[in-house]
Amino acid sequence: MRVFADRGQGLQGRRPGAWLRVLLVLLGILGVDQLSKSAVEGSIVPGEERGLLPGIELVNTRNHGVAFGFLPGSDLAVSLLIGVALLALVAYFVRHAQQRLMWLPTGMLLGGALGNIVDRLREGAVTDFIKLPLGWPPFNLADASITLGIVTLFLVIDHSRHHAP
Repeated sequence: MRVFADRGQGLQGRRPGAWLRVLLVLLGILGVDQLSKSAVEGSIVPGEERGLLPGIELVNTRNHGVAFGFLPGSDLAVSLLIGVALLALVAYFVRHAQQRLMWLPTGMLLGGALGNIVDRLREGAVTDFIKLPLGWPPFNLADASITLGIVTLFLVIDHSRHHAP
């Protein structure tokens, strides 16, 4: 039984260190996301565009859909989709908390989702402010965290499958 506990496995994902790392990443993403949105809202008038780097502009716009404007105007559908995705993520983490680096994409995804949920609760829409060329829809740091979190999650899962004992 001790071997089972020492390996960090179990139905409840008994890796307090992994849960703490998830929380730290989540809070870091949430904090940076909310601070960046507040800075943009306080310094850029909606509709205004400011050059940041070649090809990258800062804007102040609202998104009523999910990441990159998907499902606009579907508040109930968006809320259900986000809720189901977050529950699935937490359930997956509980079962796989012992996997190396699983805490990183979990924290990134939860932090990004919560950053956008805070906006929805506060304003009814998400503040987007990073605009790339070629018609790419504006996004924010929470969206970037979610996107990178999904890629990282797939890499962690793929790595664990290839290096399973």
